[in-house]
Amino acid sequence: MRFAQMVAAALVLAVTSFAVVPPAEAKCTRLAFSVNDYGKEGPTNDAKKLLDKYIAEWTSERGIANYNTGKKDVSCELFLDVILFDEWTCRAEANVCW
Repeated sequence: MRFAQMVAAALVLAVTSFAVVPPAEAKCTRLAFSVNDYGKEGPTNDAKKLLDKYIAEWTSERGIANYNTGKKDVSCELFLDVILFDEWTCRAEANVCW
């Protein structure tokens, strides 16, 4: 009888040690913020800063306390090109996971 219990325990241990338990799934989304302004450096920096602020507000509204922000990607397009000045639209994007 004792031998049968040991075999059963070993079998249960073998089955559970090879069971695949999926890790907790993180939810992610991609958020972005655009800025239109004169020059290129200003709207690039503003888009990054305002994206951080937007992410904080967005997560707070949804009750998300712990989140990670991925690398920020910034792309800029010339909006208006006048001889004396130029105006750019810059868009900062990042993945946000919680």
